[in-house]
Amino acid sequence: MTKPFLFAALLAGTVLCAAGPAGAADAAAPKAAGIDAIETIVVIYAENRSFDNLYGYFPGANGLTHVSRARALQRDRDGSVLKELPPIWGGLTAKGVTPPVTEAETAHLPNRPFAINDPKGFNTPLGTVTRDLWHLFYENQMQIDGGRNDKFAAYADSGGLTMGHYLTGPAKLPLWRFARRYTLADNFFMGAFGGSFLNHFWLICACTPKYPNADQSPAKDKIAAVEADGVSLKLAADSPRSAIDGVPKFLRDGTITPDFYAVNTMQPPYQPSANKPPQGGDPALADPAVPTTLPPQTEQTIGDLLSAKGVGWAWYAGAWQATLDGKNAVPVPNFQYHHQPFNYFADMAPGTAARAEHLRDGGLGGVEFIKAIDAGALPPVTFYKPQGNLNEHSGYAAVLDGDKHIAEVIGHLQKSPQWRHMLVIVTYDENGGYWDHVAPPKADRWGPGSRIPTIIVSPYAKHGYVDHTLYDTTSILRFITRRFGLPELPGLVARDAALKAHGHPPMGDLTNALTLTRG
Repeated sequence: MTKPFLFAALLAGTVLCAAGPAGAADAAAPKAAGIDAIETIVVIYAENRSFDNLYGYFPGANGLTHVSRARALQRDRDGSVLKELPPIWGGLTAKGVTPPVTEAETAHLPNRPFAINDPKGFNTPLGTVTRDLWHLFYENQMQIDGGRNDKFAAYADSGGLTMGHYLTGPAKLPLWRFARRYTLADNFFMGAFGGSFLNHFWLICACTPKYPNADQSPAKDKIAAVEADGVSLKLAADSPRSAIDGVPKFLRDGTITPDFYAVNTMQPPYQPSANKPPQGGDPALADPAVPTTLPPQTEQTIGDLLSAKGVGWAWYAGAWQATLDGKNAVPVPNFQYHHQPFNYFADMAPGTAARAEHLRDGGLGGVEFIKAIDAGALPPVTFYKPQGNLNEHSGYAAVLDGDKHIAEVIGHLQKSPQWRHMLVIVTYDENGGYWDHVAPPKADRWGPGSRIPTIIVSPYAKHGYVDHTLYDTTSILRFITRRFGLPELPGLVARDAALKAHGHPPMGDLTNALTLTRG
């Protein structure tokens, strides 16, 4: 093993040989234009992968070859080093996958990272759906363990699977080819601790949703029981003492903090929602009497700021209209209701002009989104959320299916009339419970959480480049803010102040990944 990666090395980028020549559209774009040359920003938001899980062996990146054995060791709940990893509770593969990899087959794994698709190991390819893992607000912080990243197995419901990664490369994952040709950010963290629900909010508003007076609401039993440190859940009396003996049990692992912020999955107050309309009530709403229905939110979003400036924007959701029409199904399209953050906000309520303008159907398999791409009709700021079976989320989606889909979308973007002045950001909402060896910088109570992959694709992107600049999900908002001269969202200001207080630089705004003149 090589020596662990030094923090100072994160301040400079790494240039690689690009995997093949840049396209003609790249060559045609001026390379020293200012930020105003970026006319269309496209954010593609995939699901639940840590950096090491998919890009741990990417050349020039701070990956698994930089990890000493001691740094990778996982510890038990009492702080002692585990003699082996816990079994993968319930088995490696998702329910219904044939042939299955059973729990018994995963017993006695060495205490170290392992390759899920290793031909000499489990030989479970990238096209196989594996079981899901906890990816929750408090558990993520307990796993990070003050930056040591050594209790991922201890506070997981999936045992040793948290230490799994894939042996990948351009021959196996299409997005690797874009990462090699353009820019891969290897110091990019999820904006908030935990799961998809909260990180989607941080993508659009750098804020954490609220449930006012939760203790007097239908959600009163959803309030978490937390230790005095504000980070750790209280263990139940019958919780197994060791990770080897079983999944931890908590007194109350709720969706709401003791001071009434919603941090784990709750459902939108508007349809489409996993919660049905109120009986005899408005069919466009979700029943507010159901404990998991979040009240409408009123915080300012990036959409609000763009609209106030007269800048067009849209959120394209795969299978949105099909779901509204009652045609959602498992396993396809498996639309995920809590992945649609604007559907939680009062100013986007059903019947509003803003909803009709900005919340758009991406179509089944992204077909409607691709039509807009091909027509050169994307607004200046565009978000795209693939439907569930194409988003790479463990438990119900395979890595390869989502990777192929996103690569296909990028192929259309490169042929779009808008490509010459476009920036495409491909990132993941959160780590999905998978271990990553890099400690997130300490900032505010919400995050940032674990490290995730991010690829910058653009005629203006540095070619064959690994960008070590400190980024998180809010860096996307920072770029949009800078490009269009918007006011800063309060969460961005608070995040940078917290970083500074802990001796870290402010979050980057992605411009270091681009070849632009300053101005």
